[in-house]
Amino acid sequence: MTDPADLRPVTAEEWPAFSRAMLEVFGDEPIDDFTEKVPATAELDRSLSLWSADGRVAATAGLYSRQLTVPGAVVPCAGVTWVTVSPTHRRRGVLTAVMRRQLTELHEQEREPLAALWASEGSIYGRFGYAPGTLRGNWRGSTRQLGFRPGVDLGAGTVAPADAETYLAGAAGVAEALRRWTPGVLDRDERWWRRSLRDPAGRRNGASALRFLLHREADGEVTGYAAYRVRSRWTDDGEADGTVLVDDVRARSTAGYAALWRYLLDLDLVRSAEFGYGPVDDPLRHLLADPRALHTRPLDGMWLRLVDVGRALAARRYPAPIDMVLEVRDPLCPWNDGRWWLRGHPAGAFCAPSEGDPDLVVDVDALAAAYLGGTSLGTLQAAGRVTEVSPGAVTQAATAFSWPVTPWCPDQF
Repeated sequence: MTDPADLRPVTAEEWPAFSRAMLEVFGDEPIDDFTEKVPATAELDRSLSLWSADGRVAATAGLYSRQLTVPGAVVPCAGVTWVTVSPTHRRRGVLTAVMRRQLTELHEQEREPLAALWASEGSIYGRFGYAPGTLRGNWRGSTRQLGFRPGVDLGAGTVAPADAETYLAGAAGVAEALRRWTPGVLDRDERWWRRSLRDPAGRRNGASALRFLLHREADGEVTGYAAYRVRSRWTDDGEADGTVLVDDVRARSTAGYAALWRYLLDLDLVRSAEFGYGPVDDPLRHLLADPRALHTRPLDGMWLRLVDVGRALAARRYPAPIDMVLEVRDPLCPWNDGRWWLRGHPAGAFCAPSEGDPDLVVDVDALAAAYLGGTSLGTLQAAGRVTEVSPGAVTQAATAFSWPVTPWCPDQF
């Protein structure tokens, strides 16, 4: 079995070998100068690598320092990334060693109380305490059927194309103003905005380059933005049959949001629309005259892990009062395994170890699923993932852990 102590951070000089080994496991080809130049978002001091006796990279992993919106608060979150194990080192406990090393260091250094990742396979990370914390809507529809209901106000603002730099200057402010309202949304400094705009031709899959829109009010203030691509197609009869592939749409007003969507859905030569990473409960559905025209197939989005249960539960807010003892089962992180007294309300929360009798018994991954408010503890109880000890505790806890806004994460990392 692999000892977590055998893992070490990678150096800048080792980045080419490290990144190529990672891409090989993912089955990807290098794009631009990714394998030669350390990305601006990389934090090599938070990376992990395992090297074989012959000098090859056998495993890779990394962390990003991010800020995550949770119900009622913004909390530091470690973004887990670059996780690969070479086929030559499978079934030796390498991945377990990586996960244990990351979580232990986060706990011992008292850094982020939460960790998050995007799972390449759905069966891998549950055994390490992660669970889907957000869903992505993965929706599509025929533009001819996505007409608005009567009376939808498009406002007095305007929607116009923008170049990348103008888009960045306007969109960043809108995103910053909005990100604290939706659990699951991550911060974006300029490095992350630049990364979101990277558009290598080899990753377009037959679609156009990214195109950008800004919504401005009558006084010129930018209050919304969108990024999209168009995949052109023609039928055998010579009819246009293109698709608009939406990358992001956000606005600070309903009218601005509606105006951006109206622009996207009315594009010439486009007959269908897709928004793979949009919210699972996108407000667009409620603007439509025919809500059924929006076809969704929700998929898991960002996965979440409570690194320190006490700090994580105390960090968020609870729309209904809660005062109970949770018995958390966490075999990978012994500092979490045990009973926790949680008191919470809309203004704040307190959580500390307890010797009291439990009201609920819950696995740490089930607690992660409920943490952002997207999965009900009642649903988890029905699946056998939560055990009610005190009568009515599930109803009380499910109400307290809920949130008015469905969690959503538009940023892969």
